Amino acid sequence: MPLDLSAVGRESGPHPVEWNSRDAIIYALGVGAGSQDPYRELAFTTENSTGIAQQVLPTFALVVSPRQAAPIAIGEFDRSKTVHGEQALILHKPLPPDGKGFATNRIDAMYDKGSGALVVRTTMLTAEDGRPLATAHIGQFIRGEGGFGGDPGPKFDWTAPDRVPDHTILQPTRSDQALLYRLSGDRNPLHSDPAFAKRAGFEKPILHGMCSFGFIGRAILALADHDPARFKSMKARFSKPVIPGETLRSEFWIDGGAIRFRSFVGDRMVLDGGEAEIA
Repeated sequence: MPLDLSAVGRESGPHPVEWNSRDAIIYALGVGAGSQDPYRELAFTTENSTGIAQQVLPTFALVVSPRQAAPIAIGEFDRSKTVHGEQALILHKPLPPDGKGFATNRIDAMYDKGSGALVVRTTMLTAEDGRPLATAHIGQFIRGEGGFGGDPGPKFDWTAPDRVPDHTILQPTRSDQALLYRLSGDRNPLHSDPAFAKRAGFEKPILHGMCSFGFIGRAILALADHDPARFKSMKARFSKPVIPGETLRSEFWIDGGAIRFRSFVGDRMVLDGGEAEIA
């Protein structure tokens, strides 16, 4: 069996992490901040605008990771068969533009989905004094690695409210969006190398799922008046790939501080199961 099922429960860390205002700005540009109006999100794209204090996009916490620590080994398999399946983020406290802390990674589960395996990981980000900053859960779907007789995992159960969305937000992506986003650390050639993308079964490189997640995180932040302190959590499932240059159309239903959302490119649903909480 290529997957190492005994990896479930393994932890790595805590490893020291560090970030600065430049990292936060590069990330913001990578998820489209300022692309439609260069002056609308200056708090996230600049550090020296008159009368504007720099802030950090909540989803930036997802790319703060140890620079030297090796990932937890989960077995041998074709890396071109790996795609981002689902993502969740809980933000305990807004990140400052410059900071240090610790990250701990854990393998939570390996679910048998038949056609593939879903590997669920958790990353816990804390400040230097131990205060929790963010908790992230990622589902990595590995095609062709299912069928090992394991637990299929929780059943996906999500439906859109039976009413017109409260908000619909359009977000164009750039044709070079993946090349910008990879500057924040994810150098997977699936998003930049045409030959690798074809080997993985795609006509051309696709956009990082985390990049799409960051775009929609910005839309959710806009619903919270661009105040990171009001952004509490967000999760979604990636259902279809996005090609750089396509436009995301996201529908939001709001019930108090609870938000449900889904995103399309044309008639193709690319994210579903979306849930978020704002204060």
